[in-house]
Amino acid sequence: MAEYDKAYKLLAKQENISNSKAKELIDKGLVRVGNKKVMIARGEIRSDTRFSVKEVAKIKVIFEDDDILAVDKPAFLTADEVSQKFPKAILLNRLDKETSGVMLFAKNEAFQKKAIKEFSNERVYKEYVAIVDGKVIEEIEIDKPILTTKDRGKAKSKIDTKHGKPAKSTVYPMLVEGNKSKIKVVIETGRTHQIRVHLNSIGLPIIGDALYGKPAANINRVLLHSKKTKIFDYTFESPEPREFKVYDFN
Repeated sequence: MAEYDKAYKLLAKQENISNSKAKELIDKGLVRVGNKKVMIARGEIRSDTRFSVKEVAKIKVIFEDDDILAVDKPAFLTADEVSQKFPKAILLNRLDKETSGVMLFAKNEAFQKKAIKEFSNERVYKEYVAIVDGKVIEEIEIDKPILTTKDRGKAKSKIDTKHGKPAKSTVYPMLVEGNKSKIKVVIETGRTHQIRVHLNSIGLPIIGDALYGKPAANINRVLLHSKKTKIFDYTFESPEPREFKVYDFN
C-alpha cells in the first residue's frame, strides 16, 4: 500500500533542506508536481512523489540616485521581502507576490513625502502588461469602485459600487493569439489587486491567477507585469519576463 506524508516533509527530504525552508517554497508557489502547483504545505501526499522547484530570479536595480531607487522585482517575492534587501530605502509602491516589474523606493524622507503626494494626486503613470483569457481588439475603460477586506492578514478585493473606493483602469490591445490576448493596462488609481479584479469583472481573467482569474496547468504565476512607471522627470522600464513571450497557455 502507498505511504503518505506531509508535502513539506517530503520536499525537505528530496531537496535536502530544512522543513521550514521546504514549507516556505510551497507557500511562495514555487513547487509543482507535474503541471500542478502544490498549494498546501501540510497536505498529505504520496511518499514517492517527485517535486520540481522553480528558482526565483534575482532582484535587479534599474536606477538609483540620491532620491530614488527603482528595482525590477521578480515574481514570487513579496514587496516586504524586496524591501528587506534595501533596508535604508523607503518603499513607495507595492506589487503582488506573483506580479513582476518596476517597484520604487525613496532614498530620503523629503523625497518620500513628495512622491507620496504624486501617488495620491494620481500623477504617477503606471503601465502593466497582462495575458488574459479572451479576445481584446479595442480600448476598454474600466471605472468600477473596489472594496478590499482582510481575513487572517490576507487581502481580497471585489467590485462594490456602494462601499468601494474609486478605481480606474484602461485596457489597450497588443496581440491576440487564439482566444488569449496580450494587453497593456494603465491604471490611474492603485487599489489592492485592482487590475486582477477589474479584468475579471469584464470577463477577461488573467492567465495564472488562481484567486480572481484563470489558473493554467503550465503557468505557475499571475501573468501580470509592471512594465513602465513615470514619476516627476523619471521614467523606469522593466522588460517583460520570458513567460509573456510564450503563447501556449492551454
